[in-house]
Amino acid sequence: MAESSPTRPTPDRITVRGLTGHGFHGVYPSEREHGQTFRVDALLELDTAPAAATDDLAKTVNYAELSQRLHALLVGDPVDLLETLAQGLADLCLGYPIVDAVEITVHKPDADLGVPADDVTLTIRRERS
Repeated sequence: MAESSPTRPTPDRITVRGLTGHGFHGVYPSEREHGQTFRVDALLELDTAPAAATDDLAKTVNYAELSQRLHALLVGDPVDLLETLAQGLADLCLGYPIVDAVEITVHKPDADLGVPADDVTLTIRRERS
């Protein structure tokens, strides 16, 4: 009979959804000149038990501060690819030592696809190595 591996508990999560900003990301000249709306969803996996036990904000991620930092990157220096933007956002989240993993979704609802569409998204997941 094979031994079962221990199950890993579901991590705690902090999620910021729909963070919106006007950015100039893209490969086309019109995207760089006029910009467009981008939205970000960030899901952070971490252990919130120490913060809960002590009621201490310093033992978790301050999501207001996180949101401001994500927004600054979203509207900051332009990059060509959503992949590059998403990686930068993920790196920012993993800069918090308490964060074990992050899932970032970048929305580009006004992407010019040549056909009608509601949104284009890119989702990445990164874990602390």
